[in-house]
Amino acid sequence: QVQLVESGGGLVQSGGALRLSCVASGLIFNIYIMGWYCQVPGKQRELVASISTTGSTNYLDSVKGRFTITRDNAKNTVVLQMNSLKPEDTAVYYCNAKKIVGRNNYWGQGTQVTVSS
Repeated sequence: QVQLVESGGGLVQSGGALRLSCVASGLIFNIYIMGWYCQVPGKQRELVASISTTGSTNYLDSVKGRFTITRDNAKNTVVLQMNSLKPEDTAVYYCNAKKIVGRNNYWGQGTQVTVSS
């Protein structure tokens, strides 16, 4: 059974930082593209950052220069370091694992990030 367990969300003031972690189990981690998505009520889930199996990264324009995604294949972990947070970053953040070949696609339960002004 595949599980993605997120941690690290919370309440922070504008300009602050948070570190989201996602630990994966039940899958071969190094053949999955890992990503973080965010969702606010009434809107579709949106890709914030992703990291390929080779370490290539991709970011939403609004977070470039502020967020950094990394992965540790030995620990089955993906981390999103969020700096210079803004109120508009407030959302539920979801960890995602997408197999590089095939349709396997998994989600974590989500973690709330709230940035106060």
